[in-house]
Amino acid sequence: MKRLILVTSPPASGKTYISKQLARNLKHVVYLDKDTLIVLSKQIFVAAGQEYNRSSDFFEANIRDYEYMAIVDLAMEALDYDDIVLINAPFTREIRDTGYMNALRKRLAEKDAKLTVIWVQTDVEVCRQRMIERNSDRDQWKLDHWEEYIAGVNFDIPEELDDPDCNDDLLIFKNSSDTEFQASMKEILEIIESE
Repeated sequence: MKRLILVTSPPASGKTYISKQLARNLKHVVYLDKDTLIVLSKQIFVAAGQEYNRSSDFFEANIRDYEYMAIVDLAMEALDYDDIVLINAPFTREIRDTGYMNALRKRLAEKDAKLTVIWVQTDVEVCRQRMIERNSDRDQWKLDHWEEYIAGVNFDIPEELDDPDCNDDLLIFKNSSDTEFQASMKEILEIIESE
């Protein structure tokens, strides 16, 4: 059966590194990263004469949801050509929106594909240190306004996605230390490959 994997979590939890390592270890996988679309998003700011700020009202109204629509459409298309598509993206609102997730599952069912959400669980302070270390312009506002930013971020596991009768719909990837990373990588690869 085909599968769409969403690797999701708050920013700087380690999604990109984990996603790439999973993709390297899985067979027949297409790797998609929503950050690849940022080059287009930056141009929208320029064309609109807006300051580049991915936390702004302008971004929310004109860019954010379209990035998600584009990456999911690319994934759906890729499932016509390969067995597994893995998307690296926060999906912070979407994974807690039952209507959105049900609609996504319905689209996948039409392609005889299933959904697996991998939630990267990382300590908040570890995330902050990673943001500082990666020194990316997309994090500058977050770091400059840390308390305001972090108050709006939900680090809770999206338990509502977990069907007790399904062992691979919601997988938790613990990533606050190298030991956690190694154990989670082994466990999650075994679950996905056993299907």
